[in-house]
Amino acid sequence: MNTYTRPDAIIDFCLAPLQLNPMNEATHETRRRLEHVIRTFQLKAAQPVAVDFSQMPTLVINEAAHGYE
Repeated sequence: MNTYTRPDAIIDFCLAPLQLNPMNEATHETRRRLEHVIRTFQLKAAQPVAVDFSQMPTLVINEAAHGYE
């Protein structure tokens, strides 16, 4: 079962297919913003929130369609 509660684990799972350079400033800023959103949501929720990716269909990113950046 792929259930995550920690913001960094959720972010790692979501960004993994992009294979971003962890030393890149844009990657750092993206992670910072996502962590802020997840933590804010979790604080406002009435109960602990976990994300379960086990029932989520796989998404394939087509770089050729969007450019090789």
